[in-house]
Amino acid sequence: MTILWIGIIILLIIIIVFQYMSAKRRTADLKYSYTTINHILEQKSSEKLLRITYDPAMQLLLTAINSLLDSNQELTAHFTRTELVMRRMLANVSHDLKTPLTVVLGTIETILHDPNLDDGERERLLILVHQKSEEIVKLINKFFDLAKLESGDKDFALTRVNMNTVCKNSILSFYDLIHSRNLEAAIVIPEALIYAYANEEALERILNNLMDNAIRYGADGKVIGITLRSDETYVYIDVWDQGKGINEQHHDLIFERMYTLEDSRNKSFQGSGLGLTITKRLVEQLGGEIHLHSKPYKKTVFTVQLPRATY
Repeated sequence: MTILWIGIIILLIIIIVFQYMSAKRRTADLKYSYTTINHILEQKSSEKLLRITYDPAMQLLLTAINSLLDSNQELTAHFTRTELVMRRMLANVSHDLKTPLTVVLGTIETILHDPNLDDGERERLLILVHQKSEEIVKLINKFFDLAKLESGDKDFALTRVNMNTVCKNSILSFYDLIHSRNLEAAIVIPEALIYAYANEEALERILNNLMDNAIRYGADGKVIGITLRSDETYVYIDVWDQGKGINEQHHDLIFERMYTLEDSRNKSFQGSGLGLTITKRLVEQLGGEIHLHSKPYKKTVFTVQLPRATY
């Protein structure tokens, strides 16, 4: 009987020691986690909690904390990118508005204070003021359009749209400009009718932006093209040129607000940097995607992908 009690006591001592050691290890794990998390947050580093532990509950906790750290780092990176874009946007807005406003103010001062202006010169200056004022209004409208799209205030009703007609009308609307610049128009639109779920107004703006972009920055390739194709699920519109193209490192950036570089194409609409951003938002509003593939002086293609309407 005595031996039995001694065995029980030894077993209890072992259990108590095991629990004590487990609690001690858990305390050490928690202290490590607390210290490391504070360090990561203070230094804004990309470290993770790396701790060897055989405690299942602690393993789950460390995994959850690392997931939260990943999310926090992604949010921080997104905030940093957004802040940089906003700063660049404000700088570009100031520049884009300042330039035509300076011309307008200078021209008005000339008209007001130069008594020797003849009627012909006065009319020329007034036409210049009118043109620059229109530039300002167009730029402001671009900002309003983008704000509406990003806030979700502008909805487009989706209907079954004849894509053959939309693409033909788009290229025809630029025919005079293409002809005046001695460009070749490469048009590939099949005879068989292709339909997509889309909105004609939004599609017109999307294709106008892409065609304008191709002509502005791809005219040195002497060819501007539009191709309509489809598979069982999607409809694809390729707007392409053979100009200088877009460097690969800019592919993911050109759709950002106000992203402008000397060798990027996002300086659409008098360099506002909004043309491709608005285009992407419009495509997304239609439930589609837009992709870019570019080989300088070979082929630069913007592809709009939309859900196909099969009935």
